[in-house]
Amino acid sequence: MTSKRILHVIIHGRVQGVGFRAWTHHQAELHGLGGWVRNRRDGTVEAVFSGSDESIEAILKACRQGPRGAVVERIEPVEDAEGADPGSPFEVRATR
Repeated sequence: MTSKRILHVIIHGRVQGVGFRAWTHHQAELHGLGGWVRNRRDGTVEAVFSGSDESIEAILKACRQGPRGAVVERIEPVEDAEGADPGSPFEVRATR
């Protein structure tokens, strides 16, 4: 049986202005994940991923590379998983 988990992360580096949110949305759909992604005013990207351990590990691996033009310095886990509904489709949210 595959376990489900929710992971909330902040992605640091050159991750805005390179299509990172749309790319992440596409990757999340490919991996069957719920959750959301948004830009933050400090230049980072914030995301919540909800799904199987295997799918979350796969998207984290993909996010370390990012889309063309991105330079990911680090992915920082966040303690809470605000606004994550394991049954919801993945969405792009407004900048916070």
